[in-house]
Parts: sequence; C-alpha cells; structure tokens
Amino acid sequence: MTHNNNHSDTGTDRDTLVMLSGVAFMVFGAGLILSNPIVRGYLGQFGLSNLAQTALPDLDRYLKLRSM
Repeated sequence: MTHNNNHSDTGTDRDTLVMLSGVAFMVFGAGLILSNPIVRGYLGQFGLSNLAQTALPDLDRYLKLRSM
C-alpha cells in the first residue's frame, strides 16, 4: 500500500479545520453567554430592535466599501 503524501493538501485541510473549530468555539461561547439570565435581562432592557437599527447603517457602509 503506497501513500502519496501531498503536503499542500494537508496544510489547507488543517487550515480549514482550525478555522471551523474557531467558528464552533465562537458559537459555543456566544451560546454560553446568552444562556445567562443576567445577560438576557440586559439584552431585554437594551432591546434587540435598537441594536439592529444601529448596526444596519454601519453594515451597509461596510458592504459598499468592500465592493469598491
């Protein structure tokens, strides 16, 4: 049985694995933070609609800059 070791494929596979594991840790961390009742109370007082209205103009500006 012969194995053809191609090191460039191994590097990209490892990079993809590291990136996806980072995303998984971020989602897990956000879930832990948002499951805390104190944090939920603060988010309820702040209001998610206010956050969305504040963030949308910045997101539009970012997408316009990126398309240039």
